[in-house]
Amino acid sequence: MTADADVVALQLGRAPRGLRRVAHRCPCGLPDVVETAPRLADGSPFPTLYYLTCPRAVAAVARLEAAGVMRQMQQRLATDPELRAAYQAAHHDYLARRQAAARAAGVAPLPPGTQSAGGMPARVKCLHALAAHELAVPGANPLGREAAARAGAWWRAGPCVRLVPVPEGPVPAPEGEAARPARRADG
Repeated sequence: MTADADVVALQLGRAPRGLRRVAHRCPCGLPDVVETAPRLADGSPFPTLYYLTCPRAVAAVARLEAAGVMRQMQQRLATDPELRAAYQAAHHDYLARRQAAARAAGVAPLPPGTQSAGGMPARVKCLHALAAHELAVPGANPLGREAAARAGAWWRAGPCVRLVPVPEGPVPAPEGEAARPARRADG
C-alpha cells in the first residue's frame, strides 16, 4: 500500500475499496477526499466517486446533517431556480467524471440512470458526498461548497491520523504476554 492508502485506511478504520487517487488534501497535508473506481475489484457497482475520508471532516459534516441543514437545503432547492440549475449542473459534472474514471480504471461504466451522489439532482440526501465532490472539484457543487464552508476548519487541531514508524521485528509485549507484530496506529 502507498503511504496515502495507509493514511486513508487509518482514517476509515479499514482498507479503502476501489481507491484510485487522492482527490483533495486537507490543509494539514493528509488526504481528506479520495476518488474511487465506479466498480469494485469484484465488478460490483460503487457509485460514490468522491469519498470524504478525514474523520474530523466526516464528524463536522455529520453535525450539519444532525442540525437539519439537509432539510433547509432541500427547501431552498425547491424554491430557488438558480440553485436548482447549479445543482443539476453538479449532477451532470459528477456523472461525466464518474464515466471518465471508469474509462481510466479500465472498468465498465455504470449503467445510465445510476444515481450520482448525495441525492443529486433532485434531493439533498448526503452532505458528505456533496462536500467531497466540491472539495475534489472546486466550484462544481453549490450545496457541497456550502456544506464544506459550514463544517468549519476541521483541520485546525492538526492531522487526524499519523503514521507511526514501524519498528523492525516484533513489538515487545508487557511482561507475561506474547510479543505482538509491528503495527500502525492513529494519533
